[in-house]
Amino acid sequence: MKVGFIGTGSMGSLLIYALIQSGALEPRQIAASNRTPSKVRQLSLRYPGLHESQSNRETVIRSNIIFLCVKPLEFKHVIDDILPVVNPNHIIVSITSPVQLRHLESSLPCKVSKVIPSVTHQVGSGASLCIHGERMTSEDRAVLEGLLSHIGRPYQVDEACTRITSDFSSCGPAFISFFLEQWIESAVKLTGIKRADACALAGEMLLGTGKLLTEGGYTPQELQARVAVPGGITAQALALLKVSLDGVFDSLIHTTHDKYDEDLLKLDELFRAGEINRQQY
Repeated sequence: MKVGFIGTGSMGSLLIYALIQSGALEPRQIAASNRTPSKVRQLSLRYPGLHESQSNRETVIRSNIIFLCVKPLEFKHVIDDILPVVNPNHIIVSITSPVQLRHLESSLPCKVSKVIPSVTHQVGSGASLCIHGERMTSEDRAVLEGLLSHIGRPYQVDEACTRITSDFSSCGPAFISFFLEQWIESAVKLTGIKRADACALAGEMLLGTGKLLTEGGYTPQELQARVAVPGGITAQALALLKVSLDGVFDSLIHTTHDKYDEDLLKLDELFRAGEINRQQY
C-alpha cells in the first residue's frame, strides 16, 4: 500500500505521525507534498524513507490512497491541479467536513471518501468518522477503515450528521480541555493546589471517565447518578452546573453549524463555477 498526503499542516502531519507510530505504515510507503516544501522536508528528515514529492501530482502518481489535508476553500484548486493524473483506481480522502461527497464525485473520476480525524489519534485513540462515496466497494472500505483502525476507531456516519458528529469527535477535545482549563485555574486561584497536580488529576479523571463510557457500559446520565449521592456535594455542584450552563450547548451547536453552513455555501459556489467552466470548454 502506498499512501499520499497533500497538505502536511497540523492534521496532515499528525496523521502521518500516528500511522507510522502505530506501525500501520512504514515511512517508505508514504509520499507527501505541501505548498511550503520545507514542511515536507522536515517530515522526511524526521521519518527517513518518506518520499518528499515535488508536486501534488507526484504524490498522486506514487500513491493508492491520497489524503487531502487542505483548507476547504483550497480544495477546488488542488483537485483541478491533480485531475490529469487521477485514475479510477485511486482512493481520494477528504479530511475536511464541509467538503461534500458530491463535490468530490462530480469533479474526480476515482473513488472518494470523507474521513474526519481527531487529535486523539496521536495516542492511538478516538473515532475516525467515515463517510464513503458510491464508488467505494466493500473491499475499498475495508482497506481504508483497516488503515484507520490502527490509530483509533473507524466509525461510519451519515453525511448529513457530519457536523454534529465532528463536534464530538474532532472539536470535542478542545471543548473539554477548555472546561478543564477554567476549572483548574479556579482551583489554583481559590485553593492553592499546584497547577501540575490539578492537570494530572484532571487528565487521569478524564481518561477514566472515557473508559467508563466506552468500556464500562455507563451512559453520561448513569455515571452522574453513580457518583452523585442525593443531598451530597456532587449533587449540589451538578445543580449549579445545570443552571449555569442552561442553553450553552444549544448555542455551541448553532455556532459550529453556522460556520459549517457558511463554508458549505462558499464551496458550492466554487464547485458550481468549475462545473460551468467545464461545460463551456
